[in-house]
Amino acid sequence: MRIHELAKTLGIDSKELLVKLQSLNFPVKSHMSSVDDETAEIIKHEIAGLKEKEIEENVIEVDFPISVKDLALKLEKKPSELLSDLLKEGKFLNINQNLDEELAAQIAYKYKINLKKKPSREEVILNVESRDLKKRAPIVTLMGHIDHGKTSLLDYIRKSKIAEKESGGITQHTGAYQVALPKGKITFLDTPGHETFTAMRARGANITDAVILVVASDEGVKPQTEEALDHAKAANVPILVAITKMDKPNANPDMVKQQLSKLGLAPEDWGGKTTTVGVSAKTGQGIDELLELILLQAELLELKADYGRPAVGVVVEARMSKGKGPLVAILVREGVLKLGDCCVCGRYWGKIKAMTDDKASSVIEAQPSSAVEVLGLNGVPNPGDQLFVAPDEKSAKEIVERRREEDAKLKLKAPAHFKLEDLFKKVKEEHLKQLKVILKADVGGTLEAVEEALKKISHEEVELVLTHRGVGAINASDILLAEVTDAIVVGFKVTIDIQARDLAKQKGIEVRVYQIVYELIDDIKAGLEGLLAPHVKKIFVGRARIKTVFKLSKSGIIAGSIIEKGKMQRNLTCQLTRESKIIFEGKIQSLKRFKDDVREVAEGVECGISIGFNEVKEGDIIDAYSEELVTRRLE
Repeated sequence: MRIHELAKTLGIDSKELLVKLQSLNFPVKSHMSSVDDETAEIIKHEIAGLKEKEIEENVIEVDFPISVKDLALKLEKKPSELLSDLLKEGKFLNINQNLDEELAAQIAYKYKINLKKKPSREEVILNVESRDLKKRAPIVTLMGHIDHGKTSLLDYIRKSKIAEKESGGITQHTGAYQVALPKGKITFLDTPGHETFTAMRARGANITDAVILVVASDEGVKPQTEEALDHAKAANVPILVAITKMDKPNANPDMVKQQLSKLGLAPEDWGGKTTTVGVSAKTGQGIDELLELILLQAELLELKADYGRPAVGVVVEARMSKGKGPLVAILVREGVLKLGDCCVCGRYWGKIKAMTDDKASSVIEAQPSSAVEVLGLNGVPNPGDQLFVAPDEKSAKEIVERRREEDAKLKLKAPAHFKLEDLFKKVKEEHLKQLKVILKADVGGTLEAVEEALKKISHEEVELVLTHRGVGAINASDILLAEVTDAIVVGFKVTIDIQARDLAKQKGIEVRVYQIVYELIDDIKAGLEGLLAPHVKKIFVGRARIKTVFKLSKSGIIAGSIIEKGKMQRNLTCQLTRESKIIFEGKIQSLKRFKDDVREVAEGVECGISIGFNEVKEGDIIDAYSEELVTRRLE
């Protein structure tokens, strides 16, 4: 095949093809040069890749939705051209009607343009290139069962480090505080419980670098301990275990370690990977060792922050003060927050008028990993909301106004989370291969029985993941965990708390409660089957033998054929066979009887067939198939 012929099949000018081939180092000299079939296929593949790359690099940013008229202006085309393209897609629009992002990008791609959504003012502010990366202090959250010594442990660290004047002092302040050690600083995030921790994560506030799971040595693992652990695992951060109350006569750390091993936290001294430390808030046993291990973990994580960019932080607590107005505790993540900065936080904005650190002292700036309370916002944001410095008041006001408009729209519809009946659609769109389940049952024995039954229906291509399992009613904590992990909540012979029911409805979380175990298993099994890619079954429709090959100016290569078996239909999947080998697979693009296009040709009738393949030869066989998607079943 000559280069000018190949250029025609690719739909480009022969000179343009020559330039592209020379850039790809193909040894061709002129448009009259010839290449064999194998080289022609390689060239087609390379040119297609080059075209794709050119389009990817040819980016135009626009705001969505965009009208046909404005898109034509951006693409430097006539509106009538775009309307013609839309008509081919079955879209009857006028030049003033809006196009969504997907359709507009599809039209632009035809003209070799990669259409992208213009970043919002907020995105431009936040997505800055890192410039001044330096080491920062680790941020640690303590979690565990109530009365297992979390507060006592925090109080001991706070008081003991105040006494050690040479190491620096700390004062608990607004939900977060920092302790200074000879080898570095640690910031402790004091959240009321794992529900608040996960609620903050649900708002995108993944602010903790490590979790210390607190377990009492005299009581061991409790239901709330397991819940806290599941919430910590969902955060995907390192977990250290503090075994508290080691001063008690009935302390049994080995019992705790055995229980932890069953939960997948095998201690290091038992051959596992989980760091455990025995501590006492009364005697101080193990406290220094725990703090040193946190700093060691921080070294391994190589925690750094950009000190040179505009500051970004997260709300830890917020309250309304009668004398001062909104007071907001901020944990700074990036940049240095300064007095006088104009900030956006949630649906509010303002200039920082005053700032106090975790020692309740006035400060003029706050570095990454430090906590400060700021005054100056025009409202009280939620814990977990992001605060960032805006370039000016105008930008801050515009961002807040847009956010309020979006919030008003969201209130009109509940967010859509996982639903079992939507799994097949979801796997097609997102290539999902996991079904995440939060399982609650009335008693421990039932819980284990249901869990064992669920394990038996797993499959090598799909996975059932129990994000959390527990005994008792479905509560708000389960719903929050389902929100951040995109899980469904399943209960067996349990009730749903009123708060949990309202929260699930508000957040669009699916909750199913069963009284019969077989119904529960069948529904979960059906959900997993929905994750399996369906089997494509080919059904033979017809066979044609090519008698002659001719070329039409508009239609390209046409195979003059006779239908030997069955029938031929337009758009059917087809295979081209030559000497018992499959040469090409594609679709029947057109069927012709004399000069007329037809949809179907019966057995024994001659016709012209186009399959989009130019190397067809006399004697080749075209087999046509219809395709049927067959749902696969678990064994």
